[in-house]
Amino acid sequence: MIELYEKRHMGQRCIIICNGPSLNKTNFSLIRKETCIGMNKIFLGFSRFGIYPKYFVAVNETVLRQSAQEIKGMTSVKFLSNRCPDLFSNNALTHVLDTRNPSVRFCKDISQGLEEGWTVTYASLQIAYYLGFKKVVIVGMDHRYEYEGKPNERKVFHGDDANHFATEYFGGGQEWDNPDLENSEESYRIARKIFEEDGREIIDATVDGRCTIFKKMDLKASLAVGPQCA
Repeated sequence: MIELYEKRHMGQRCIIICNGPSLNKTNFSLIRKETCIGMNKIFLGFSRFGIYPKYFVAVNETVLRQSAQEIKGMTSVKFLSNRCPDLFSNNALTHVLDTRNPSVRFCKDISQGLEEGWTVTYASLQIAYYLGFKKVVIVGMDHRYEYEGKPNERKVFHGDDANHFATEYFGGGQEWDNPDLENSEESYRIARKIFEEDGREIIDATVDGRCTIFKKMDLKASLAVGPQCA
């Protein structure tokens, strides 16, 4: 039951690991003992970075279908969209959430739904809120992409993927959905407001990240103050 996770980490700190190429410049030795939330194809970096997140989030249907086998094999606690009922169902480690019809723009109670917000990072922030984390530190949110076409348009990625930490992430002819940075930023502003109203904070410790919504800090400095990990 997902309700068992509500406020489980009340007052603690977590790391949200996004999938930008800056992960290759991130000092993972600083966060290996932290409570981490990974997302999408982070499993491609498990061996390289020496990490294994306690929690995992994926809401994009393309990613879910491309990575179904790997996701099912993970032992992280998983929070997934209900967009693939033929592939995923609830079990001891998997919680399938309604991302199609959330009742509010930021879902404090994810048992009632989860807003995708044009980016899995926003979904992860709602989950972090539900779990009770007081401080969220984000790494790997580069907020820059090279792509052709319109935001949210589904395209085929030819050649190596330069937009993520691994060239094979969407590379080699895989489909992907173009990012929507404008709407993602709107989602981030909402998340920041909700967190701050509740006395919580979101820190962006991405190496050379372009997002300007959250407070910027060096990763080491962001972990030196405030609440500790679980």
